[in-house]
Amino acid sequence: MSGRVHRVKVHYGSAPSQFGHVYHPVDDEGGSDPTGGGETVPLIVLVHGGYWTTEFALTIETAIARLLAARGCVVWNIEYRRVGEPGGGWPSTGRDVVAAIRALDGPVPDALPSPIAERLARRSVVVIGHSAGGQLAVWATARLGARTDTCTITTVVAQSAPLDLADPDAGDRPSLVGLLGGRRADVPDRYRDASPAHQPAFPARVVAVHAGEDRAVPVEASRRFVRAAAARGQDAELLVVPGEGHDAFVDPHSQCTRQTIRLLGV
Repeated sequence: MSGRVHRVKVHYGSAPSQFGHVYHPVDDEGGSDPTGGGETVPLIVLVHGGYWTTEFALTIETAIARLLAARGCVVWNIEYRRVGEPGGGWPSTGRDVVAAIRALDGPVPDALPSPIAERLARRSVVVIGHSAGGQLAVWATARLGARTDTCTITTVVAQSAPLDLADPDAGDRPSLVGLLGGRRADVPDRYRDASPAHQPAFPARVVAVHAGEDRAVPVEASRRFVRAAAARGQDAELLVVPGEGHDAFVDPHSQCTRQTIRLLGV
């Protein structure tokens, strides 16, 4: 594997933010078949965080997307409509992520060289989401029942993610009020609808990976989610990475990133 990657922009809808970047590996000569033609190619969806607002974009995951592609994966790093732009907010933000994952059925493989597209690991897709992106990743996978027309999601990795938006102990954070259009007491059904903790179990493993020194989303939030999810029949586990904070997951050199790669087996 040369470590070289190629990126192409793909739209999954007509709105300006309904697009993503597809990354794939290339060989030393710039060819399209670096794995040698025999192996299946891991397929990963990345959902960025950033308080669900336009203050942050998919580019905060660029380094991670390039790292995974250099290790032989196809990576679909998605954008979505966020608070602060037309169409942003709930439920459109969540529905965009569902639509972006469904793009694995056509627009994403269509953008790949045929030797790679033909060997995509469509039956073992991994969806990774950091922070707010983790909420969106788990929620969208639940709404899809972990399947699209041609793909099966087998693992969702939620990195230091707020996974129970309906938890009254979480308070009325401005980012959540902005996303959901009101305080928890005013629109409680909307908070439950958007909360991964209140979705039905689905046939994929959820791994909540949490930075041990996270000050933005406490580790206990993931611990409670995993306990409750397992009690309702969801395959779920917790991995705490000591010594690092909330943003370590977007640092390609961090222990949080190394643990994520270890989970993926790439």
